[in-house]
Amino acid sequence: MAVLLATKPAAQAEWRDALLALDPALDIRLWPETGDPATIEAVVMWGTHDLADLRRYPGLRLVVSMGAGVDHLLRPPGMPPGVPVARLVDRMLTSGMTEWVLLNTLRFHRQDPAYRAQQAAAIWEELPAPATAARRIGILGLGELGTAAARALAGLGFPVSGWSRRAKTLDGIACHHGPEGFRAVLAGSDILVCLLPLTPETRGVLDAAAFAAMPRGSYLLNAARGGHVVQPDLLAALDSGHLAGAALDVTEPEPLPPEHPIWRHPGIVLTPHAASITIAASAAPQVVENLRRARAGEPLMNLVDFSAGY
Repeated sequence: MAVLLATKPAAQAEWRDALLALDPALDIRLWPETGDPATIEAVVMWGTHDLADLRRYPGLRLVVSMGAGVDHLLRPPGMPPGVPVARLVDRMLTSGMTEWVLLNTLRFHRQDPAYRAQQAAAIWEELPAPATAARRIGILGLGELGTAAARALAGLGFPVSGWSRRAKTLDGIACHHGPEGFRAVLAGSDILVCLLPLTPETRGVLDAAAFAAMPRGSYLLNAARGGHVVQPDLLAALDSGHLAGAALDVTEPEPLPPEHPIWRHPGIVLTPHAASITIAASAAPQVVENLRRARAGEPLMNLVDFSAGY
């Protein structure tokens, strides 16, 4: 039985080598060279793969999504009925996201855009130093990624609050949930970080009303999914001065068309969905372990709950 790697061609060899280093007996196929479809028992895939293709493999017993988010698996025609899906929860994936959040939080906190503008204008002028303890950070989404980012920010001395779908308790973090908790985090965030899963309930959650609820002069960081942000509302909030800036790692669509105003907006720092990249050597062990569990009929790690959307 074989494992099919259905990911970017540039990453296939890296993933093949990482999996074979752990289990040399694995039969690895590289899409589109699948061989006999009846011999495919597991597919390791990213969101660009055609979900209808998965229905070609009658012996399929495991799908592994090569990332933390799984919204790309909800598009039509959806996953084959009865096939379990696992997502990746990996320390390097988590640390990469924490680095991106820290980078952009500190970028705005330490007034880097203003200093870069001064450099371009040949202005040598010290700006007032901000107080870390007075810069309130809000985290939307307290899963693996959000919790790690919240703890890292709190460790630097920022007051951190967070919002999650269900009630949570984290030492040193003011945790909120529910509609009232969501509004409280918005109102108490000088820098708001979105790390939510994208579900029907969270699509468009950062709209004109949400931005109006945030303090004037606050900042938005979004490294979750582009669908969380109503982009015209974000541009309007930036142009009015209500929001002072934004860092976006995700947009809708991706990539943006060349003429889209986000590309050249002076208040936006844009990265190409690169905040945290899955490293094959780090993530491969859980793929091999989940394949072993699937073969043995044991519970899978990081099983996706499609009813919750993550």
